[in-house]
Amino acid sequence: MGVTGLGDLITRRRELSFEDLRRRKIALDAFNTIYQFLSIIRQPDGTPLQDSTGRLTSHLSGIIYRVTRLLEQQIQVAFVFDGTPPELKSDTIAERIKVREQAQVSYEEALKEGDWERAYSFAQRTSRLTHELVEESKILLELLGIPVVQAPSEGEAQAAWMAKQHIVDYCGSQDYDSLLFGAPYLVRNITISGRRKLPRRNKYVLVQPELIELENVLEELGVTREQLIDMAILIGTDYNPGGVKGIGPKKSLRLIKEHGSLEVLVEKEIVEIPDRWENIRELFLNPKVDMDVSLEFKPPNAEKVIEFLCEQHEFAIPRVQAALDRALKGWEELHKQASLDDFF
Repeated sequence: MGVTGLGDLITRRRELSFEDLRRRKIALDAFNTIYQFLSIIRQPDGTPLQDSTGRLTSHLSGIIYRVTRLLEQQIQVAFVFDGTPPELKSDTIAERIKVREQAQVSYEEALKEGDWERAYSFAQRTSRLTHELVEESKILLELLGIPVVQAPSEGEAQAAWMAKQHIVDYCGSQDYDSLLFGAPYLVRNITISGRRKLPRRNKYVLVQPELIELENVLEELGVTREQLIDMAILIGTDYNPGGVKGIGPKKSLRLIKEHGSLEVLVEKEIVEIPDRWENIRELFLNPKVDMDVSLEFKPPNAEKVIEFLCEQHEFAIPRVQAALDRALKGWEELHKQASLDDFF
């Protein structure tokens, strides 16, 4: 879910092509990315992809067919997985469960009425990332030679730290939390680019990867990163869903620019700040991260990938082989160029 509404204030974005990202390293928010696959990769009536035993395969389909496109373009990605969530996130987790349960009821009703488009919309909200799905995703990623990083807590915080340390060039996520965690560069839409149908409208839009630079955001808004975090707390974050009643993105910006910080707002009793707001700010400024991270990119193990996907999960061998061929070609070209660079 991330920070609600913060994106409405950000206009400095630069559209990217895959060519722009060639030979770059991107730390992807794994939960965010895999959840997208579970939500989007479905049958027309909203049913997720499954094998003959009923096991979900939408997440695996997303990895083998969408992530290998990045490898084909010589884009090096690492998947950063969430660890133990902060205690302050418990309300958000509970709310997500409630929303999922309500969506399931609405989905079944839409199916009975034969409203496939409405059913598909509600089905997307029923997606649940289980431990089993996470472990299967990790297995496939490692077979593809993609580094898997296990964060001690928030994956976005770990990815942001890796970008700040120049272990990767960019963070990749749909949420804007990466900016609050200090990511200098955020790439959005990296795994969902292409044409997308607008909900309940017979209209499609082109979704392109886009780059958001933290420095530009702060300059555009005229705030510091600490003030951006204070704005997010007013609007609402995963640690205080809903934020402060009556305060949206524009009002949060005005209040912080006028008064400087949450401390002043509390002191002057201008708004009713959420309890433990100092703890929330600290979670963004000094999150738990693993500082002993190194990335090793390897070529895909085609034989093992086919065994895992085709023999165990009934994927079509020709399609998987074609995806692997493209990924291997990208790997070879990337390292051929790297060797030439080293030579000269």
